[in-house]
Amino acid sequence: MDKLEQKDLPGRVILTNIDRVPGREIVEHYGLVAGSTIRAKHVGKDFMAGLKNLFGGELTTYTELLNESRQEATERMVAQAKKKGANAIINIRFSTSSVAQGAAEIYVYGTAVKVA
Repeated sequence: MDKLEQKDLPGRVILTNIDRVPGREIVEHYGLVAGSTIRAKHVGKDFMAGLKNLFGGELTTYTELLNESRQEATERMVAQAKKKGANAIINIRFSTSSVAQGAAEIYVYGTAVKVA
């Protein structure tokens, strides 16, 4: 099953960062939907990342943390869109901000629509 077929499964919400869904017509517009999560660094992982920073290389524990955070925020946005009756979210954007020392917010938002 290719990616286009997966997008059309019942109950799935199509996600895109462009202003339309190619090959589809927007028939309803539900407005802004968003999801967010705030995550803090783990002290033990932070110590290990500090050591890694001395020698260089990817800080994989932070990469994993950010990936999990983006996934959780996206799931919350999709749940909000489904409640409105949407089957697609267009113009998706991600943002991050520091909310406290060692803690950051991942925020995702887009426009909920129904496509045919």
